[in-house]
Amino acid sequence: MSAPPQERTSATQRFGVFTVDLQAGELRKEGVRVKLQEQPFEVLRVLLQHPDEVITREQLRSAIWSDDTFVDFDNSLNVAINKLRQALGDSSDIPQFIETVPRRGYRFIAPVTNDRVSAVANVPAVSRAMGWKGVVTGSLVLAGILVGVWLLSPRKAQLLTERDAVLLADFTNTTGDSVFDDTLRQALAVQLEQSPFLSLVSDQRIQETLRLMERAPDTRVTSNTAREVCLRTDSTAVIEGSIAKLEDHYVVGLNATNCHTGEVLAREQIASPSKSLVLAAIGKAAREMRRKLGESRTTLAKFDTPLEQATTSSLDALKAYSLGAKKNQEGEMSASLPFFQRAIQLDPNFAMAYIGLGWNYWGLGEASPAVENFKMAFELRGRVSEQEKLSIEAAYYWIAIGDLEKARQEYALWEQTYPRDAWPPNDLSLIYGVTGEFEKGLMEAKEALRRDSTFAPRYAILVNAYVNLDRLEEAQSAAEDALRKSYDSPYLRFNLYQLAFLRNDRPGMAQQVAWSQGKPDAEDQLLAIQACSAAYYGRLTNAREYLRHGVTSAERNKRTESAANHKTDQAIVEALFGNTGKARKLAGAALALAKSRDVQVSAALALAFAGVGEQARTVAYDVAKRYPQDTLVRFVFLPIIQAQLELSRKDSVKALEALRTTAPYELAFGLYPLYLRGEAHLTAHQGREAAAEFQKILDHRGAVGNEPIGALAHLGLARAYLLQGESTKALAGYKDFLALWKDADPDIPVLKQAKAEYAKLQ
Repeated sequence: MSAPPQERTSATQRFGVFTVDLQAGELRKEGVRVKLQEQPFEVLRVLLQHPDEVITREQLRSAIWSDDTFVDFDNSLNVAINKLRQALGDSSDIPQFIETVPRRGYRFIAPVTNDRVSAVANVPAVSRAMGWKGVVTGSLVLAGILVGVWLLSPRKAQLLTERDAVLLADFTNTTGDSVFDDTLRQALAVQLEQSPFLSLVSDQRIQETLRLMERAPDTRVTSNTAREVCLRTDSTAVIEGSIAKLEDHYVVGLNATNCHTGEVLAREQIASPSKSLVLAAIGKAAREMRRKLGESRTTLAKFDTPLEQATTSSLDALKAYSLGAKKNQEGEMSASLPFFQRAIQLDPNFAMAYIGLGWNYWGLGEASPAVENFKMAFELRGRVSEQEKLSIEAAYYWIAIGDLEKARQEYALWEQTYPRDAWPPNDLSLIYGVTGEFEKGLMEAKEALRRDSTFAPRYAILVNAYVNLDRLEEAQSAAEDALRKSYDSPYLRFNLYQLAFLRNDRPGMAQQVAWSQGKPDAEDQLLAIQACSAAYYGRLTNAREYLRHGVTSAERNKRTESAANHKTDQAIVEALFGNTGKARKLAGAALALAKSRDVQVSAALALAFAGVGEQARTVAYDVAKRYPQDTLVRFVFLPIIQAQLELSRKDSVKALEALRTTAPYELAFGLYPLYLRGEAHLTAHQGREAAAEFQKILDHRGAVGNEPIGALAHLGLARAYLLQGESTKALAGYKDFLALWKDADPDIPVLKQAKAEYAKLQ
């Protein structure tokens, strides 16, 4: 039965109601007649007979135009549909009344009530011969777009499975308020990504697909573009969102469509009484969408953190966060920092903004602010979704406190809960790289790429894993594959530089340094790497010049810790080569700039090599106190510093004892545990044992790279053979070292000593 007049009046005032009188051939809105020509009205009449069913273009032609009518049917139908949509105030992009089903036809999707429900339920199949005016009598009321929550799913629509990928399209924002641009899609992604059931196509893969379509990466993905991207990514469904304003209300709509068939899988529409409650509306709509797409009640109950808690209740904060995330996707870490900082200013409890800021600082070599932001996120982890909580805890244990075993456990739990997520193997590969477990690192790097091959730095991680294992051809192939796919990044350039170094390809090395010029996220790092290479060949004057430019670049881009790290790297070089005064000065300058873990560790090691034992112990003690749970501090950094302090006193027994804990991590930290162990055996006059340690360094060229100990290992091996009385092998070792340093600065103390030792053997 039709609604009583007072109810219909109420609905009209709040929502806006269209009434269709099929007998009179009239369309009215709130009692006022809407002018509509005959053909558009006949199209509406046909669609109303079968609401929620696809009516093909051929069926519409048969119903409206007789066989003997000569007309440009396609154009006439398009004109009729457009005029009908104009009359209803509808949109083809985010339809509320008439939906276009690609390559099939049209469907009327709004709720319909009528005076004779039974007549509608028994309408036969579409047929022109039936005579449309005789099918239904009475009036039909088309509910307006604000109807609370409603769902219209085709009766035979296929639900999703865990194997199906889903494309999240951009929102259509017709409110005129730019705060919703990008923000609502970011919010919806957070809510949907809680689900272990749904698998969203990554933003990186969307951008890659747009490039293949010869579209700009920032092209808005809506309507037909969204469906094409969905098909090209071999996904199953596309979820499109919309937000509109009606009087003092906001309407959020979600529409999930099978992009292969055009069938609607689920629809959800939520009304928000105010702008401040729009995020809550997004959360409710997403929750219902997950349920209707086939997710189990079990996972819905377990992974259902309210959106305003999982992200932020502030639209402006989420807007800033979304802009920061977009800069990240474009590979601009430095440019993303102000946006994440702004998000935190607007909402100091925005946990994921702290995580975004932390990862960017860490990627830029600024460890201290990274650690502080990870700690803040960890304190706020009770306010996030389960997936975000796992990511926060893993980052906290890995970066903030350095407990690598606990971090591995968190990543294992993350992977178990979200087995399709590429981040756990991605980060595990990096962890295995720093601990020297290179085979495991390669395995995880491959798995991360298998799960998602559209994140550019992931290729660099794979290249680095191959380099660590001296599999240079495979590393080169992976790097070329990344460049061919336009997955360039500073990380990839660092690895391309190392590949060129290992092949003694000086033009290739110079090419990467030239690429970095003017790039704030890369320039200082590649200049520092070039300084290390110059030092590797004994060209200290050149190394110091590259270092100066690298430090200047870092400081210009407000990268204080990076500048300090560059100074400590050079301090270690100067100390190893016998320039103890310069080493002390550089280490002191670095500690004056920053006191992060890595700066302190490298400075303490440089001071120990330079024979400044008391200051080295003081710095090492501070590191031990500040990082009591740090795996590398406990089992690598402090032991090698202690070993060098013992060697300064010629106590090889205590040095070897200190190095005992480094055994599981001997390939970590540029292979320095091996070098110190080799030096300890030389001090103990144990030539065979010393030779074995130095040979390990030479056998792992990829892992040691352009570290100065890679060159000094040749000298150490020569000295070890000399201790064994194998003069022929010793001569060969000295020749190898002197050949590397044929262009070295002549006044380097270690070079003078090596030449003197070599002369005695001849």
